Amino acid sequence: MSNVEQSGTFALGDRKVKRLGYGAMQLAGPGVFGPPKDRPAALAVLREAIAQGVDHIDTSDFYGPHVTNQIIREALHPYPKDLVIVTKVSARRGADGSWIPAMSREELTQAVHDNLRNLGVDVINVVNLRSMFDTHGPKEGSLEAPLTVLADLQRQGLIKHIGLSNVTAKQVADGNKIAKIVCVQNMYNVAQRSDDSLIDDLAKQGIAYVPFFPLGGFSPLQSSTLNDVAKKLGATPMQVALAWLLRRSPNILLIPGTSSVAHLQENLGAAALTLPDDAMTALNGIAATTTSAHERGAL
Repeated sequence: MSNVEQSGTFALGDRKVKRLGYGAMQLAGPGVFGPPKDRPAALAVLREAIAQGVDHIDTSDFYGPHVTNQIIREALHPYPKDLVIVTKVSARRGADGSWIPAMSREELTQAVHDNLRNLGVDVINVVNLRSMFDTHGPKEGSLEAPLTVLADLQRQGLIKHIGLSNVTAKQVADGNKIAKIVCVQNMYNVAQRSDDSLIDDLAKQGIAYVPFFPLGGFSPLQSSTLNDVAKKLGATPMQVALAWLLRRSPNILLIPGTSSVAHLQENLGAAALTLPDDAMTALNGIAATTTSAHERGAL
């Protein structure tokens, strides 16, 4: 049994995928903008992920823009039958690499067609609508108009399933009235746990939760507790952080990203790591410590 298979499975739309997948964001250049410095290395990472059993890849045509989807197509097309590719829409990139909201009917329709073309597919497994009311985190606001656009494209057969990203619990509930939401993708990790109650609620509904920045993102997780647990288990801190997420809830699907084959293999090794109860207790305390530090102005 491969490491990826040990992560278990959970439903993502009409498919069951292994809970340890791959996020393609880091395949683009610095700041997720422009081409990678080493395109052959990017191709190698994708091919190794598939070789290791990964069947869930997360991407977006605004990574680059267009870069990651074109690399995915070059590396993997024609795609394995069991591969689920998930993309996201609602933003475009400025000439300076800035992230600009793009949530009009015309922009969303164009984005879906761009993803179809650059991935080389006739239908996209899952399209996540990323809320852009605040690029730094969820903010209340109606997503009815953009979700209606995606629901129309779904009826046209261009999208199989719809998900949401960077959203609140209310937006998920409201969104489900417009289209069946199959996954939610928000920032969440062992130190950032504002979505605890949302994850539990989604689990009851059979909806997948896909944390982005599971390892801290552009600011990697730093924790003496994480380091101590990793040392005791003979693992790396990042493997422990991923293993914690896998144990946190059965509906969590992981998409750690990397542009390195070595780091990819390290990440996938987290599925074979068993966290004892005392380790979980220690790790569960990281978020409280982080919150207290923020309140004191120490972080």
